[in-house]
Amino acid sequence: MTAPPTTESPLLVEHRGLGATFTDFAGWQMPVKYGSDLREHHCVRRAAGVFDISHMGEIMATGPEAAALLDYTLVGELSSVAVGKAKYSLMCDSDGGVIDDLVTYRLGEEQFLVVANAANTGAVLTELTRHAQSRDVDIDDQSAATALIAVQGPAAAAIVLDLVPSTQAQAVSQLKYYAIMSATVADIDVQLARTGYTGEDGFEVYVPRASAVALWRALLTRAYTAGGSPAGLACRDTLRLEAGMPLYGHELTRQINPYEAGLGRVVRLSKEFVGHERLQSVSQQSPARTLVGLRGAGRRSARAGYRIHSAGDDDAIGVVTSGALSPTLGYPIALAYVPAGVAATGTEVLVDIRGTLVPFQITPYPFYRRR
Repeated sequence: MTAPPTTESPLLVEHRGLGATFTDFAGWQMPVKYGSDLREHHCVRRAAGVFDISHMGEIMATGPEAAALLDYTLVGELSSVAVGKAKYSLMCDSDGGVIDDLVTYRLGEEQFLVVANAANTGAVLTELTRHAQSRDVDIDDQSAATALIAVQGPAAAAIVLDLVPSTQAQAVSQLKYYAIMSATVADIDVQLARTGYTGEDGFEVYVPRASAVALWRALLTRAYTAGGSPAGLACRDTLRLEAGMPLYGHELTRQINPYEAGLGRVVRLSKEFVGHERLQSVSQQSPARTLVGLRGAGRRSARAGYRIHSAGDDDAIGVVTSGALSPTLGYPIALAYVPAGVAATGTEVLVDIRGTLVPFQITPYPFYRRR
């Protein structure tokens, strides 16, 4: 069963009331910032930010063969995930290219919630539906009926705990990273996951669309009290970059395989899956290119698409996929693909920033880890 598509967040009016600046993101009008993206970034690192991420896709796979379906369509082994836990994985095509990177929650023995990136929800749904036809499993796109709100930052747990009944407080406080539970937040029944995309502690709250406004207002009120704020996509991007988390369309595409992206650890070659034959072959070779971190010495940022050179070489050897002046660290950081032969930590490369070759040094990522 497929729900009618929607590209309008149920919180759109709330964002307008808060003075948000908007951008088109995969057809959705989503808030970029509410004032200063720099301030919002620091709020998340120091207190809390509340994000509307309702553009993400939610697809339910239910039935006796749901685990087998996901084992075949994802490179990870979802059948080994315990009920109440989550797993980060990739969906690849037959050539080993990445269709999407996603998080899957096991809600029951025969029920899984697959969360896809907004731009790729249709592709993920198509793949799951196609491969489900010969299996005893139902695929239900619940994206239109579901809103998703994230609370991220050191104060996130206190904010959520202030809104749950006392009978659930202990379970919520003890919820582990990459785990999920049914909970009542602000008198609203939700699925509460301890996951996020910022490098901080936090929660992602799956809520029925009709209750999204009430939940948003309750979470935001508590966030203000804790020194937090609403947070838009601009700071979400700098936060995830500092945490070294890939963004689909930048670090991951159909032209990039998991081993090039440094994600070979999530591939389980001991089972069959779409793209297995190709990735088995790739795993036995050294990748020609690899994803690396870059650190700049000055203040000029390397942005996505900027070309990378070796000293004395006019020809570009690589490309920046994401980059910014890190608000937390105070210097430029970037992710980039370069030939494996120049990927050693400490290697100096030159990034073409609007016609000027600016030195950067290859460095390990993530660039930031929370204490």
